[in-house]
Amino acid sequence: MTPVLDAALRSWPFEPWLTISLIVTALVYFRGWRVYHRRDPLRWHSGRLASFLGGLAAIFLALASPLEPFTSMLLSVHMVQHLLLVMVAPPLIWLGAPLLPMIRGLPEPVRTYWVAPLFGVSWLRSGVAWLAHPVPALALFVATTWAWHTPVLYDLALRSPEWHYAQHACFLFAAMLFWFPVVRPYPVRVSWPVWLLFPYMILADLSNTALSALLTFSDRVLYMHYLTVPRIGGGTALTDQAAAGVFMWVPGSAVYLLPLFAIGLRLLFGESDTKPTAKPVFVNGRVPLPLLGTTPPQSRRFDLLRMPIIGPFLRWRYSRPALQLPMLLLAVAVVVDGFTGPDIAPMNLAGVLPWVHWRGLLIIGLLIAGNVFCTACPFMLPRAIARKFLPAGMNWPRRLRGKWLAIGLLVTFFTAYEAFALWDSPRLTAWIIVGYFVAALVVDGLFRGAAFCKYVCPIGQFNFVQSLASPLEVAVRDPAVCTACKTKDCIRGRDGIPGCELDLAQPRKQGNMDCTFCLDCVHACPHGNIGILAGTPGQGLSEDPFRSGIGRFGQRPDIAALVFVLVFSAFTNAAGMVGPVLEWEERTRQQLGLESTLPLIVGLNVLATLVTPLVLVGSAAWLSRSLGQLPQSSLAVATRFAFAFVPLGLAMWLAHYGYHLVTTYDAAWPVVQRFATDHGWTALGVPVWVCGCCQVAGTWLPKTEIAILDVGLLWTLHVAYRIAQNVAPGKGWLRAFTPWAFLAVMLFAIGVWIVLQPMQMRGSQ
Repeated sequence: MTPVLDAALRSWPFEPWLTISLIVTALVYFRGWRVYHRRDPLRWHSGRLASFLGGLAAIFLALASPLEPFTSMLLSVHMVQHLLLVMVAPPLIWLGAPLLPMIRGLPEPVRTYWVAPLFGVSWLRSGVAWLAHPVPALALFVATTWAWHTPVLYDLALRSPEWHYAQHACFLFAAMLFWFPVVRPYPVRVSWPVWLLFPYMILADLSNTALSALLTFSDRVLYMHYLTVPRIGGGTALTDQAAAGVFMWVPGSAVYLLPLFAIGLRLLFGESDTKPTAKPVFVNGRVPLPLLGTTPPQSRRFDLLRMPIIGPFLRWRYSRPALQLPMLLLAVAVVVDGFTGPDIAPMNLAGVLPWVHWRGLLIIGLLIAGNVFCTACPFMLPRAIARKFLPAGMNWPRRLRGKWLAIGLLVTFFTAYEAFALWDSPRLTAWIIVGYFVAALVVDGLFRGAAFCKYVCPIGQFNFVQSLASPLEVAVRDPAVCTACKTKDCIRGRDGIPGCELDLAQPRKQGNMDCTFCLDCVHACPHGNIGILAGTPGQGLSEDPFRSGIGRFGQRPDIAALVFVLVFSAFTNAAGMVGPVLEWEERTRQQLGLESTLPLIVGLNVLATLVTPLVLVGSAAWLSRSLGQLPQSSLAVATRFAFAFVPLGLAMWLAHYGYHLVTTYDAAWPVVQRFATDHGWTALGVPVWVCGCCQVAGTWLPKTEIAILDVGLLWTLHVAYRIAQNVAPGKGWLRAFTPWAFLAVMLFAIGVWIVLQPMQMRGSQ
C-alpha cells in the first residue's frame, strides 16, 4: 500500500449521523420508488434510482470521505468538496424525481398525520413556490456562494467545525434550489417559460467565472488559514489557491453550460414527458392526496414474518430453542469464567459481556425490534426441559398478580449494582446468573403459565416497558379472521404447541406489555393470521383501550409505578457513574467518618428511585388534577400520565448504555481469546490487552447522546399532550399537561448534565 493511500484510509472520518441519515434517506426513496416502478416502469426506470443514489453518494464522498480531513490543508481539495455539494449532488438528486418516492416511502402514519397536512398550508406552498422560481433561486445561490467565499467567513468556517457544517448546509440548500428549475423533477409543472433558463444558467456561469478568476489570478493568498497549516505536495498556498480557482472555473463552466443543450432540445422538440397530469381538485380548501390515503392494514403493515429467510425461520416451530441454545451456551461460559477466571472484571467474560455488550445491544434491540431478547432468553430453555418432569400445577398467588414484586426486585438490583459494584465482580455476576436459572426453574416448575416472566423477572419487566416504544409487536393480521375463529388456539394451544402462557388473547392484545415474543401464538394459530407487525412507535402509550391479560393501563397503578421506577432509575444509574457524584460520595464519606460509601450509595438509590418519584410525580399529579379540574383522583391521573415518560426513560437508557457500548465494544475480543486459551483452544491467538482499553469518546458521542435525549423529550411531550387531550377535553388540557411537561423538561436537563460529565468506564481497562 502506498503511503498516500495509507494516509487517506487512516484519515477516513467517522460521521455516524451523516451516514445513518443518508442510508435512511436511500431506504425511504427505494421503498417509494419500488412502488411506482411496479406501476409504471417506463417513467420510474432504474436510471432514476441510480441517479438519486448517485447524488447521495456524492454527498457522502464530499463530507464523509478522506476529502474532509484534507480540506483544512488544501484549498484545492476544499474546492473539490464544494463542487460535489453544489454541482454534482443536487442535479443527480433531482434527476431521481424524489418528491413522490420520498413521500410514498415514508411510513403511513408519518405520511398521513405529518406530511399530508403540510400540503394544505397555503403560506408554506407559496413560500416554496417563490423560492423555487428562477429569480430568487439564482439570487440566493449567487449570494450564498460569494458570501461564504469572503475571507472572513471562509476562515471562520475553517476554524470552527460548527461554522463549517453551516457552510456546507448553506451550499447544499442553495444548490438544491438553484438546480430545481433546471431539472424540474417530475411531477413538477411550472408557469414560467423555459427560455428563462438561458439567462439563468449564463448568469450563474458568469458569477462562477468571476469568482474563479479572482482565486486563480490573485497575487496574494486570500484565506490566511492556509498559510498556517503544513503544506502537502511541495506547493505553496498561492499555487494551491490558483489550482482551486481552476477546479472551480473549468468543471464549473462545463456543468453550467452543458444543460443549455438539453434545454435547447426541449425547446426544439418539445417535452419528452407528455403524459397528462390531472389537476388537483380542491374540496373545502383541502387537496386530496390519493398517494397518502389508507388501505387495509393487512396489506400495508410491514410483517417481519413475511420477510425472506428470517420469516420462515421464525415461523419454524423450533426457532425459539434454536435461538436460546447459543445464548444458553454463552451464559454457561460467562458463569464458568465468572467462577474460575481472573477476578479482574475487564479480563473476565462475566465482567465484560453482561455489563457492556448485552445491555447495549438489549436497549438497541428493544427500540428497533421489540422484545426480541426475551425470544432468545436462555433461562427459559432449561425450564422448558424441566417442565416435562416438574408438576407446575399450582396457580400463582392472587395477591402477587401484579408488578409490585418485580418493582421490589428491580429497586433491589439497581441499589445492589452500585452498592456492591456488581459490574466489577465476576463472581457476583456469575451468582446472579445462577440465581436467575434457579428462580426460573423453581417458579415455573411449580406454578402454571409463565408466572416467572409475567410477575417476577426484573429483566422481563424492563423489556416489557421499553418495548412499548418499539415499532414492532406480535399482532393479528386480519381481525375478521379472529372473529370467525371458533377454536381460539392462539390462547389454548393445539397439537402439542402451547398457546400464550401469559394469557394474551391476540384479538384483544394491544402493544408489547407482558409479551415475550415467544411466538407460541404464531405457531398455534391454524389460520396463519398472526405476524410481527410494524406500527407507529409508541402509539399505544397515549391510548387506553382494554388490553387482553392486562386490562386498562389507566387502572393499573402497579404498571405505572414500574414505569416511573425505571424512568428515574435510568437517570440514577447513569448519575452514579459520573465524576462529580463519585467525588461527592467520597468527600461525604470522609466528612462522616464512614469506612465505605455503601450506606451513602444505598441511601441515595432509595431516595432517587423511590422517595423522589413519589414526591415529584405526586406533586405533578396533584397540580395536573387541580389546574385541569380533572374528576379523577391524583393516583388515577399519575397512572394515566406515567406512560408518557416511557420514551424519555428509554432515551436515557439508550444514551447511557450506548455510551459504554461505543467506548468499550472492542473489550470483548481479548477476553474471549483469554477464555479460549485458558481452556486449551489457542486458535484465536494470544490476547492483546491494549485492545481492551476503552476508546476515547469522540466529540460526536455527547452530541449524539443529547440528540437522543432531545428525541425522548419531544416524544414524551407529544404523548403527554395526547393524554391530556383525552383526559381533559376542551381548554383544560393545557393546564393538565403543564406540570408533566415541567417534570419531563427537568429530567431532560438532568440527563444533559449527566451526559456532559466525565463518566466512569466499566468493563474496560
